[in-house]
Amino acid sequence: MMNFSTWPALLVVDVEGNGTHPPDLVEVAALPVRDGNLDTSTAGAWLICPPRPVTPYAARVHGLTNEVLAKAPAWREIADQVHGVLGSAWICAHNAHVDYRALTAHLPKWAPAGVIDTLRLAKATYTNMPSYGLDALIEHIQPDLSAAPAYRHRATYDAYATAQLLVAMASRYETWDQLVAAAVPPGMPGAPEEAPTLW
Repeated sequence: MMNFSTWPALLVVDVEGNGTHPPDLVEVAALPVRDGNLDTSTAGAWLICPPRPVTPYAARVHGLTNEVLAKAPAWREIADQVHGVLGSAWICAHNAHVDYRALTAHLPKWAPAGVIDTLRLAKATYTNMPSYGLDALIEHIQPDLSAAPAYRHRATYDAYATAQLLVAMASRYETWDQLVAAAVPPGMPGAPEEAPTLW
């Protein structure tokens, strides 16, 4: 049984973009997990007015239109605050390379201690599921989302749901190191070092 008190500082993060490539951020959420509990009292959530307009497709997905974001601060106004909340803690996200890539592009001096991917963790924990998307995992694990803020595809909701999924899946592992081995993608910060081979 996992002893959550042994975990290092960890925040579950989620970002939403404006639909361009590469994306401009329009929302960032960072939710600490402490002792196996979601600490909403110290969570961070930011809306951002992007330098380029939100595409119609992106607006349909997350509901953050150019009108909604018009009065939000620009990224340069909040970047230091976001960096301060993230610090050098571990982060966790679903399909984590997307969020990690977007955050590192916007915070070039930021470096997390490690990156846990709940998508990778789910594939290691539940074999033979037809889908490992967030909706499929929510349906499979049935976490309590009654206190989740906003709605699906908003960063705050998705971070809350991902945090619940992380805690549920982590409870099936005995140690932090076992969790890391299952959940950190190769090449990401915090990935276990590959055992050296003779060849």
